[in-house]
Amino acid sequence: METRKLLLLVALFHVFSSAILTESQSMIGINYGQVADNLPPASATAQLLQSTTISKLRLYGADAAIIQSLAGTDISLVLGVSNSDIPSLASDPSAAANWAAVNVLPYVPSSSISVVSVGNEAINSGDPSLASGLLPAMQNLRTALSASAAAASVKVSTVHSMAVLAQSDPPSSGAFHPDFAASLTGVLGFLRDAGSPFMINPYPFFAYRSDPRPETLAFCLFQPNPGRLDAGSKLTYTNMFDAQVDAVRSALDGLGFPEVEIVVAETGWPYRGDPDEVGTTVENAMAFNGNLVAHLRSLAGTPLMPGRSVETYIFALYDEDLKSGPTSERSFGLYRADQTMNYDAGLAKPSSSISNTASASPGWTQSAETCVPVVTVQARVEGRPMQSGERCYLPSAVGSPAVMGLLFQYVAVMLLLT
Repeated sequence: METRKLLLLVALFHVFSSAILTESQSMIGINYGQVADNLPPASATAQLLQSTTISKLRLYGADAAIIQSLAGTDISLVLGVSNSDIPSLASDPSAAANWAAVNVLPYVPSSSISVVSVGNEAINSGDPSLASGLLPAMQNLRTALSASAAAASVKVSTVHSMAVLAQSDPPSSGAFHPDFAASLTGVLGFLRDAGSPFMINPYPFFAYRSDPRPETLAFCLFQPNPGRLDAGSKLTYTNMFDAQVDAVRSALDGLGFPEVEIVVAETGWPYRGDPDEVGTTVENAMAFNGNLVAHLRSLAGTPLMPGRSVETYIFALYDEDLKSGPTSERSFGLYRADQTMNYDAGLAKPSSSISNTASASPGWTQSAETCVPVVTVQARVEGRPMQSGERCYLPSAVGSPAVMGLLFQYVAVMLLLT
C-alpha cells in the first residue's frame, strides 16, 4: 500500500512539474526574417529550432520549405501576407482564396499554422490604401480559410508598431492615436468577433535609445531597479516590457475591447551597432533576451495582467545581412547564419546537439529544465539580487490558474494519502 502511495505521488508530481514547463514554454516564439543571402537550408533551421525550447515561429511571408520542414513537429507557425498584397486581397475575394489555397491549405494539418498576419505595421505605414484595405483583406482571407475544415481554426490578424499609441506612459494612460482610431476600431471589432489576437511590436531597446540613462537601461533589461509607480493604477512596474504591454492593454480596454488578447509579435535587442548607437552590446542583448525568457517562463504576467504570460516572439532567429540602415538592423539574431550562437539567451535544450562558439557567460548555470542568468534574478525570500554562482533559478509558475489548480489537486491527494 505504501509503495502504491509513493508511486502515485511521484506520478502526480511529474504531471504538475510538466504542466509548469509546458505552459511556460508555449509562450515563447521567435521571428524568422529572411532579408539575407546566407541563411541555412530549411531542414537545418528546423533541426535548430527543435534543439531549443522555442515552440512558435513567425514568418514574414509563407516560405513553403520552412512550413514543410516543420510538419509533424510541435512548433506552430505564424504566416505573413505582405503589405503589397493587401490591396488585391481587399478588392478581390478570389485573390484571398488563391492566397489561402497556395500558402495554407496544402500544409494543414501536417504543419501547425496558428495565425496569418495580414501585413506588417500597415496602419501606420503612411500609405492610406493599406490602412483602408486592411480590414476587407482580413475579412476576405478569413472567409477563404473558413471554407476549409483543415484551415478553419487558423486565426487572421495583423501586426502593429507601438506608433499606433498616442500615449503609453504611464501604462494606465495608454491610448490609441486618433489618426488611426477609425481604422483600428474596425480591425479590433474583427479581432473580437473572430477570437484573434491583437499583435504588437514593443521594443524596450527603442525606449532606452530615446532616454539613455543608466536607470532606464536597468528598467529595460529587467535588472534590479527602484521600479516606477503608475499614479493612475497605483501599480508598480519593474521593467519596460511589462509597462509597454500594459499600455497596449489600457488602450484596448479604453476603446472597448477588453476581450481581445495581446500577442507580442516582435521584441528584441541588437548585440552590435554603430559607434553612435547606445546600448548595442552583447551583454545588453543577452541580459534583455535572457531575462525576458525567464520572465515569460515565470508566468508572473504583468502588473495589469498577473498570473499569465503574454505570447511573445523574440526578434530574431538569425542575423539578416542584407537589411539596410544602421548596423543594429543586421544584428538582432540569436544565431549567426552558420547556426552558432551570437550569445546564449537560455533557449537551448540541455541535450542540444547544435554546436556553438559562444560559451555560457558567467552567472549562467544549468538545470535539467531551464536556466536563467541567476545574477539578475530577485531572491524571493531575502529580497536581494542572487549572486553569481548561486543555484540555478527555476522560475515559479505560482500565478498561473491552470498550474495552481494542479497544485491544489496534488496537495489534496497528498493529504488524503497521508
